[in-house]
Amino acid sequence: MQLKKELNPQQYAAVTHKNGPILVLAGAGSGKTKAITYRIAYLIHHQKVDPKTILGVTFTNKAAGEMRQRVAALIGPKAKEVTLCTFHSLGLKILREHGHHLGYRRNFTIYGEGDQLSLLRTLIREHPKKRDKFDAGILLSRISGYKNKCVDGKSEFPLYGDKYDDILPEVYDRFQSALRAYQAVDFDDLILLPIRLLDEFPDVRRFYHETYQHLLVDEYQDTNHGQYRLITLLASAHRNICVVGDDDQSIYGWRGAEVRNILNFEKDYPDAKVIKLEQNYRSTQVILDAANHVIKNNNKRQDKRLWTDRGRGKNIDAFLARDENDEAKTIAWRLQTIKERASARWSDFAVLYRSNVQSRALESTFRVNKIPYIVVGGYEFFDRKEVKDIIAYLKVVQNPRDDLSLLRILNYPRRGIGDSAIVRLHEEAHKRDLCVYDLLKEAQNDHELSKQAQEGLRSFLLLIEELRKQRHAGDLSQLVRSTIEKTGYREEIERTIDDAITAQMKIDTVEELVSAASSFSEQEEAGTLASFLDSLSLNDDTFQNGGKKIRPDDAVLLATLHSAKGLEFPYVFMCGMEEDLLPHSRSLNEGGGIDEERRLCYVGITRARRHLTMSLVQERNKFGRKAKRIPSRFLKEIPEDLLCKQYSHSPNFFDRQIIKSANDDK
Repeated sequence: MQLKKELNPQQYAAVTHKNGPILVLAGAGSGKTKAITYRIAYLIHHQKVDPKTILGVTFTNKAAGEMRQRVAALIGPKAKEVTLCTFHSLGLKILREHGHHLGYRRNFTIYGEGDQLSLLRTLIREHPKKRDKFDAGILLSRISGYKNKCVDGKSEFPLYGDKYDDILPEVYDRFQSALRAYQAVDFDDLILLPIRLLDEFPDVRRFYHETYQHLLVDEYQDTNHGQYRLITLLASAHRNICVVGDDDQSIYGWRGAEVRNILNFEKDYPDAKVIKLEQNYRSTQVILDAANHVIKNNNKRQDKRLWTDRGRGKNIDAFLARDENDEAKTIAWRLQTIKERASARWSDFAVLYRSNVQSRALESTFRVNKIPYIVVGGYEFFDRKEVKDIIAYLKVVQNPRDDLSLLRILNYPRRGIGDSAIVRLHEEAHKRDLCVYDLLKEAQNDHELSKQAQEGLRSFLLLIEELRKQRHAGDLSQLVRSTIEKTGYREEIERTIDDAITAQMKIDTVEELVSAASSFSEQEEAGTLASFLDSLSLNDDTFQNGGKKIRPDDAVLLATLHSAKGLEFPYVFMCGMEEDLLPHSRSLNEGGGIDEERRLCYVGITRARRHLTMSLVQERNKFGRKAKRIPSRFLKEIPEDLLCKQYSHSPNFFDRQIIKSANDDK
């Protein structure tokens, strides 16, 4: 390895650091993985460190695999002797080898979510307060949060002000006792129990201090409290710890990541060497300047400024559209224009958004314009369960003889109609050559069914008949809204989904269907339920060429900003640059929420290599009603001289600026 030729000065300093703690603040596109892999190679090749004593930890198997390949390319077969793994696989390794100290045999079982919920339901049935009907999902979510945040097991359980507060400590103790009795652990235990082993058993701690004398941690800004404790214990003897990350890209606070872990590294290790990787190898200077100006408004961060030698590049296009449909059509038109004029591929483009529901208008427009796309970070809008459920209701309202749709929704939301009753109805209808809907009218008085099932069938029939009467009123969006409200679908989501953020996302998705119906009515003079359902069916490409949906290799990526982290594209569109979307309305009530939303915006901006387009709308459909929109504060933080402001469908937008970059790529 010719290190000085292959690395810039900052990378070289990080790679050749001898011993002791080191913090590598690696800005977006600055070669973070290169720094880690070269450092491992340097320790082995130049410092003659035994590869068996090197431990590299990251978050995903994919990242660990990529690291392993790159180290192997540098040093060959010795790379196999280095331990490169995820946090959970490291915890599993420790627990398999030393779990007997805590009463676990080597062949213990790992419980997934289904097993955990089943065990909790059993514990609920046995609890003295079982009549209160506790939800196992809510209990599991709170137990998991407690394990991740309170790894010493001594802190008080957080209070939520509801009935679960009274039973959670007791259920937690019984849950953990049952797991141990069954010789089982869950994924949270794969961090929690190794911490106990290292903390309570000096011989175990000494063993791992001798085994791993150099520790490297990737994406340190994404560690939660448990992972932080595990790493701290492992590094406590030799203190040869190298953490690499970027506090400006810490965007997973909602799942337990604590940005303070990286911000407090110098407090934990006062003698730590700090190296900033600020040279970006991905984007033009205009894009980096925009990112720098946005992120500098966060106070709690390590100061750094990204720069590049790739040239200034083209200004950021920022256009104002009338509504989300105009925004989607303009993005589609600009995609096609850039593709033609720059000889680009579809896969050179990404359209990023804050909320999954924003993909609906984009998907509909791309389908009409035959633009191939794939959705990352969620199902395609019309493939989501909640959307399919409401569409199934609408199909039954339009055509009660649609047995497939009817059976899908007969007991959802739950009406006490069990699976056996549904199977019996279906079989009887087939035997008598009737549609299920006709048979329901008889079955509602069938005494062989439970009273609860009879009442459920009766309420279902009344609901469908009521919606069928409303179908003729002519207001399509109101019909969709009524379907959601009268079925109690929103309440069912809130009841069955324990995580508040996930539940709200599903509710937002359902309500977006009202906006879809409203948009359809605006574009189609005779916007009837039948024509709306026909349009959905005609655009449904679930089956092509006699098989399942074909995912094109060359396609535009539609993704949430969270899902886009780690990716890069020549051309990026960030849509919905509005208050309440980016930053999201939820963040306004959360401590540090705006800072994380700003980091999310920063991540989105730095995904672009060659050109970035931002868009916002004057008004946006929300649950079928037009709402005025306000430009995002983050858009306002970008200096005017970096923006080319336009309206939707501005002519010749892509020819108005000359790209000033000598070595720019597509």
